[in-house]
Amino acid sequence: MKTAIVLGTRPEIIKLAPVIKKLKNSYLIFTGQHYDYEMSLQFIKQLGLPTPDHSLKISKSNPSQQMGEIIIKLSKILSKIKPDTVIVQGDTNTVLAASISSIKCKIPVSHVESGLRSFDWRMPEEHNRIATDHISELLFAPTKVSQKNLKNERVHGKIFVTGNTAIDSINAYSKISAKKSSLDLLYKEYVLMTLHRGENVDNKATLSSIINAVTKVDVDFIFPVHPRTMKQLKKYDLYSKLKNSKNIILLNSVGYFEILELMKNCSFIVSDSGGIQEEATASSIRKKVLVLRKTTDRPESVKYGFSTVIGTQESKIIKNIKKTMDNPIIKSRNNPFGKGNSSEKIIKILKTNF
Repeated sequence: MKTAIVLGTRPEIIKLAPVIKKLKNSYLIFTGQHYDYEMSLQFIKQLGLPTPDHSLKISKSNPSQQMGEIIIKLSKILSKIKPDTVIVQGDTNTVLAASISSIKCKIPVSHVESGLRSFDWRMPEEHNRIATDHISELLFAPTKVSQKNLKNERVHGKIFVTGNTAIDSINAYSKISAKKSSLDLLYKEYVLMTLHRGENVDNKATLSSIINAVTKVDVDFIFPVHPRTMKQLKKYDLYSKLKNSKNIILLNSVGYFEILELMKNCSFIVSDSGGIQEEATASSIRKKVLVLRKTTDRPESVKYGFSTVIGTQESKIIKNIKKTMDNPIIKSRNNPFGKGNSSEKIIKILKTNF
């Protein structure tokens, strides 16, 4: 079996790392979709992954132009290497572009983390994953909820419930993150905050509401700032407000080992990240996540008490932070995203089918 694994963002690198490490005879193709191309390459190195066989280094920032560039460049590569399947993960522009490129080259697509739905059409990720799921031949659904979504949509591919590879990565890397992390934690008690989604950071009113809320509560925050978020904070004159606040430590965007340590040592998390909603359920972390969104594509995390969707209204954010400060304990002992053996299940299925 010869496979090609296409990845373009740091979350994809993290979640595909366990598969890449276990899968032999695979071509690794990196699109460089994210803001920080060089940092993503460094990420690959830090996680002990092989240097990509091909790096596209996409030059376009406009989503449609970006996807077009990926399709054109990737089609040439896939036509030469002719893998039995192309493996993609998640819901980024890279995922959809790679899937389109693959099917037009008559190569089956295998989609890791398929079936997630927010039912919120404002999200570009929702467009990407729905289209990719209907293109794919093998669909690796992390939970029975995502399996049900796929069955309801009558996708034509084969569906397998495997758990989420994010837990595999946490189990593997949390053991060494303390030694590998370059951070010196300045607070003994703090709330971790992350923020990057377009509907939050690209909207001045929404971003202002979030920033106003976290600067008004009596709790210390550590806030690693995503490059996209930093750009918008400065554009809307909100950066100085955070910089001058007494309860918030701003960090530049951090690596995986650093974010693991921040998650492991925080009281709870305030975030709009889907990945963090999964990662916080791992046994080595187990932290409550307050989700800064109106919807979530990880309802399992809410069901088991790991996450609460709190929206983006200032008063509701303040209310939920105060409430969670009083009781951040998670009662459930179950992990809705699996035990950390998802990559093994996926590889076994790939070998059976190709």
